[in-house]
Amino acid sequence: MELGRAGLAWAAALLLAALGAQAAAGDFDPYRVLGVGRSSSQADIKKAYKRLAREWHPDKNKDPGAEDKFIQISKAYELLSNEEKRANFDRYGDAGESQGYSQHQHRQFHHFHEGFYFDESFFHFPFNSERRDTSDEKYLLHFAHYVNEIVPDSFRKPYLIKITSDWCFSCIHIEPVWKEVAQELEALGVGIGVVHAGYERRLAHHLGAHSTPSLLGLINGKITFFHNAVIRENLRQFVENLLPGNLVEKITDKNYIRFLSNWKKENKPHVLLFDHMPVVPLLYKLTAFAYREYLAFGYVYVGLRGTEELSSQYNINVYTPTMMIFKENIDKPADVVQARDMKKQLIDDFLSQNKFLMVARLTNQRLFQELCPVKKSHRQRKHCVVLLTGEGDKFAEAYEAFLTFAVANTKDTLKFVHIYSDRQPEFADALLMDEEKYQGKSAVVILERRNNAGKVSYKALEEAWQGSKEDNFILLDLLDQLRTDPGLLSSETVLADLNDELAPMFLIRWLYSMLDYISDCWNSLFHSNWREMMPLLSLLFSALFILFGTVIVQAFSDSSDTRDSPPSEKEETSAKTEKNDASFSRESNRIPKKGFVEVTELTDINYNSNLVRLRPGHMNVVLILSNSTKTVLLQKFALEVYTFTGSSSLHFSFLSLDKHREWLEYLLEFAQDAAPIPNQYDKHFLERDYTGYVLALNGHKKYFCLFKPHRSGDEGGTLGACEDYDSSLHTEARGKPSCSPGSRSIKNKLHKLSFWMERLLEGSLQRFYIPSWPALD
Repeated sequence: MELGRAGLAWAAALLLAALGAQAAAGDFDPYRVLGVGRSSSQADIKKAYKRLAREWHPDKNKDPGAEDKFIQISKAYELLSNEEKRANFDRYGDAGESQGYSQHQHRQFHHFHEGFYFDESFFHFPFNSERRDTSDEKYLLHFAHYVNEIVPDSFRKPYLIKITSDWCFSCIHIEPVWKEVAQELEALGVGIGVVHAGYERRLAHHLGAHSTPSLLGLINGKITFFHNAVIRENLRQFVENLLPGNLVEKITDKNYIRFLSNWKKENKPHVLLFDHMPVVPLLYKLTAFAYREYLAFGYVYVGLRGTEELSSQYNINVYTPTMMIFKENIDKPADVVQARDMKKQLIDDFLSQNKFLMVARLTNQRLFQELCPVKKSHRQRKHCVVLLTGEGDKFAEAYEAFLTFAVANTKDTLKFVHIYSDRQPEFADALLMDEEKYQGKSAVVILERRNNAGKVSYKALEEAWQGSKEDNFILLDLLDQLRTDPGLLSSETVLADLNDELAPMFLIRWLYSMLDYISDCWNSLFHSNWREMMPLLSLLFSALFILFGTVIVQAFSDSSDTRDSPPSEKEETSAKTEKNDASFSRESNRIPKKGFVEVTELTDINYNSNLVRLRPGHMNVVLILSNSTKTVLLQKFALEVYTFTGSSSLHFSFLSLDKHREWLEYLLEFAQDAAPIPNQYDKHFLERDYTGYVLALNGHKKYFCLFKPHRSGDEGGTLGACEDYDSSLHTEARGKPSCSPGSRSIKNKLHKLSFWMERLLEGSLQRFYIPSWPALD
């Protein structure tokens, strides 16, 4: 009950405030605000508005009353620019709305929200969405619809999107302006969208709209927020600013020939609009954006001095907007349309029928698919007559003859195109089969696409195309036969996709992307709220923290180094030794994972898994032994490599010399300087002793490191082999090693293997690369 009374009191307060605002309505004089007379023309009113708006814009004028003054100027211009509202004001002395309210009430009800101004009149209390104007319902967007349809469509036309919600007073304020502008821009070709943040929170968050109302533009998949007063002129200018600036070129007597002659370079028809407006109409800019991939657009202001020759050349009626389209012939337009009121539908119909040249050049796969569509039925057969030619004056005569033939034989079922053979060699080779009779000459091929995978049926003219009368008769006869006999195209082939000849270079695309990113950051810096700025600020502070943290750590490190006294030569040598020992202990002397060494035999069964398919960074250390030395060498090998078994990237194996001598000698041929292989005619060739050799094999990078056994005279210790083994190795051995002089000599072959392993882990050993691993059959 108390809640109901509170609500009634709140509504009553709003009603009293509204009555007060309406009582003050008589104080508002739009003519006085703009400083114009009651008989002023629309041009004078617009000129005065622009001058005052620049002077009192809150972003430029720091006067405390600039915001209120700017709102009054905007309201005055909105009233006087609408003839109906202006007539009501002149007749009754007010605009029919609460136009003028006192400064106190103005500050109470005026909202400055997220960078743009809401300056509509008093609330009418349609707070519930059910009582709202239903005109927005046809524009409502959902997340899936936005992602799948609106974003791709934004590459053909810009979108103006409003984010609104229930119980949003500012949303109610902008509704009259929004409704008027939405209807006007939609008729020009702008997409309109409305997002209800209460029901489509995911989409609102995706768009970056953290409050309502918000207005934004979408073009080429890129979002731009609106930050200005919500009036008709500002919204129109906002949409116009979304469009690229180079869509339409201003044409005069000095540059029209150059503009129209670019059809060959750009491979596009060129469109000229003649109108008496000093600026390019928004409708024409939107049309140029929609058809920019097919046509090039120019604008001629017929009231400008310097366009008389152009207007006379093409017999232009200066009082009626005229649109002309030029193709290969710049002296005469291919098509013309005139209308006092150029509507979007009229322009679309005119341009869609003239999107291509008479003999367009196939510069990419998309153009080929549009000009030569796939056959869907016998009634929808489309045939392409393709001229395969070259560039330069040598081929100009053949091309001109083909163009003349195409103009004289244009039909809905035929498309005439040409292609440069040197720019699309795969296309030309597939159709001409590299026949010598076409070398250095032009050729004509009639083809029909069968499917989207590139399959075509075709027939090439028997002789090269020279453009003679005989060539014309032969081609015309083939086309007549084709109408009654589709089987004439007897050859079939599969064409690869065409190269995109007009695509910009990677560096240019990267530069454009970089400029767009910098522009977005600049706009966000001045217009985004703190929530939108948080990712950028977080990245900035993180970079600064890392930078200063690194500098501080480096400074402390340098200062501590300078405080230390320089060591003596003996201490320096000792320090280096300790440093090497510490480095080795960190890298190689890891604690072994097991109390024994796993050494597997390398055979043809596990060869692929243990070598050929080793993971990157892993190595297999292989001991070469024979049946007679197997036990002794394995025990010594385990002793030397035991401290390195903690590394997960090392694997240990042994290879039988009795079984795989050929495999080993093939590898050693790549290390001739380290282990020379004797001549095969030498009588001691088969007696070469490779026992005790150790190879570290990197299967992924295809190289190996080689350890050669030491001779018995190189023995460096006084302990016997058995004593050395028993005192150093804490492993389990199945058999007791022999302590005979022969076993001692064999064990000494692996003397200093542990030092070689250290150098292996340091990466300082010589590497011997091989082209591929031989089979271990």
